[in-house]
Amino acid sequence: MAFTLPALPYGKNDLAPHITANTLEFHHGKHHQAYVTNLNKLLEGHALAGQTLEEVIKKSTGDAKHAGIFNNAAQVWNHTFYWHSMKPGGGGAPAGAIAKKIDADLGGYNAFVEAFKNAGATQFGSGWAWLVLNNGKLEITKTGNADTPIAHGIKPLLTVDVWEHAYYLDYQNRRPDYLDTFIKHLINWDFANANLG
Repeated sequence: MAFTLPALPYGKNDLAPHITANTLEFHHGKHHQAYVTNLNKLLEGHALAGQTLEEVIKKSTGDAKHAGIFNNAAQVWNHTFYWHSMKPGGGGAPAGAIAKKIDADLGGYNAFVEAFKNAGATQFGSGWAWLVLNNGKLEITKTGNADTPIAHGIKPLLTVDVWEHAYYLDYQNRRPDYLDTFIKHLINWDFANANLG
């Protein structure tokens, strides 16, 4: 079974003005689609064909001869996770279990904001900033290029894409402004709570 591009969990205009339909057309319709297309080509006749996306990622991680498969599979997975990490009318302080856990493990919402923004802003080049659950504790981490916490046995709860194609049409080179907007207006805390559970 070939992988297919998953639909966005909202309409292309629903995140505006924070992320425009123009960005989503390119980011989802072109970039994410290209990773799906490339992955399917790389898996034709391959021993990993027919595995789940997570299995492909875990079995190809750290293997230089499977770098192309890992990069495309991880980018398909990361992007799908990113779309769900946002919602129209999202952002702001969380409620529920994730709020209590942020207070307990990270020192409160303001500390989370500072650390999450810092992780995204200081990721050199392309990559991702993550809120993860590692050995029962929340952590903020970042990964370069296609790398993903699931390749390392760590459970992601939320991510922000800091590849330039995620924000350049709307924010040009102002990555910190994009991160600030993501936190204030887009984070889907319901998704993070569901992942925590």
